[in-house]
Amino acid sequence: MVEDMRLMWLGITIITLISFISPNILQSSGQSLANDPVLNEDSTLFDYLTYAALNNPGLEAAFNRWKAALEKVSQVKSLPDPKFTYAYFIKNVETRVGPQREKFAILQTFPWFSKLSLRGEAAVELARARKEEYNAAKLRLFYAIKKAYYEYWYLANAISITKKSVELISFFEAAARSKYKTGKASHADIIKAQVELGRMEDRLRALHGLRAPIVSKLNALLNRPYDLPLPWPRQIPEEKRLPSDKELFALLKERNPELKRLDFMVAKESTEIELASKDYYPDITLGLEYIDTENAITPGMTDRGKDPVIAKITINLPIWFGRYCAREREARARYTVRKKERIERENRLVSDLKMALYHFHDAERKINLYREGLIPKAKQSLNVIQEAYSGGKAHFLDLIDAQRILLEFKLSLEKSRRERFKRIAEIEMLVGGLF
Repeated sequence: MVEDMRLMWLGITIITLISFISPNILQSSGQSLANDPVLNEDSTLFDYLTYAALNNPGLEAAFNRWKAALEKVSQVKSLPDPKFTYAYFIKNVETRVGPQREKFAILQTFPWFSKLSLRGEAAVELARARKEEYNAAKLRLFYAIKKAYYEYWYLANAISITKKSVELISFFEAAARSKYKTGKASHADIIKAQVELGRMEDRLRALHGLRAPIVSKLNALLNRPYDLPLPWPRQIPEEKRLPSDKELFALLKERNPELKRLDFMVAKESTEIELASKDYYPDITLGLEYIDTENAITPGMTDRGKDPVIAKITINLPIWFGRYCAREREARARYTVRKKERIERENRLVSDLKMALYHFHDAERKINLYREGLIPKAKQSLNVIQEAYSGGKAHFLDLIDAQRILLEFKLSLEKSRRERFKRIAEIEMLVGGLF
């Protein structure tokens, strides 16, 4: 089961990357990505996650932020554009070899040693941080879809259980009517059955009414029209087991994309400090200048009309040390900010994981309690009271109470199962994916 889930995660990641890098690969005959995969009654949670990976605009925005950051690397590592200058002498400059008419020059600035490489390193670290932002956005999206999917799954089970309870109350009402005709039950029993039946039917209507907003939430995450119908989810296996709490905390610190993003931002700011220290060193500009010279009027002049070529070097003078010191202090302050943000975020994530594990273990405890203890006993109690009522040895209200208790236990079991699934999804988000 765990291996299958790992393969599912890998498949979704590959599909997402392919779809964002080359959308035409996943499109044919002018059809949009929204048509693939089709969500129907056979669709699994994997299909919903794949659909969201292909269509969610927020995830695509995060992916393009990553792409934009990658494109920045080559820009900051490049030399500045060379400069070409042209000058025309409005009044010719008379020289021994002839009058100068115009001159041309080309200049190229070279930043001080390692400035360009440091800018590139900082851009690479920022791109890595953007990649982790994308991974975090993907995990948050998948967690939101799983939560909504599990709510939808619980709603389907709650409706099914409540329907059976309505049928059982209807049967009790019919039994009360039969006993009333023979004088073995009072009219009050019929009224009690009808009141309970009305209450259960209202509860069933409320559950049916909840379907539309849950479907709307799923559609929003899938980037579909809010009122587009979705089939009831398929049943979900409960085979998945978590690693130990100690292993999960280690996975969080190692794989959580938010922590990895902040690690890359710390590395970026560290590079920025080193880059700021280079402001104290000058940039060098090299150039060549060519002067167009006409022939001298004096005949027989040596080198008459010869065009001079001049090699040039220019160095800027970094004398405003106050500005450079301020930039270095700024870089160090940003570095401190990122370090503290990283510590604070890890503390919050560890706390979130601790709470998620508590709710997970609590849900498992309740599942065992209801499935192995309370529900079998409630069924046994209902059967005993039903037999006693048929023999005139129990009150009708006892029968209604037994049925009500069994219904609540069954719904509580499904709620605990839903809670367990949701907490697994939250833990997966916190530890950076499947384990």
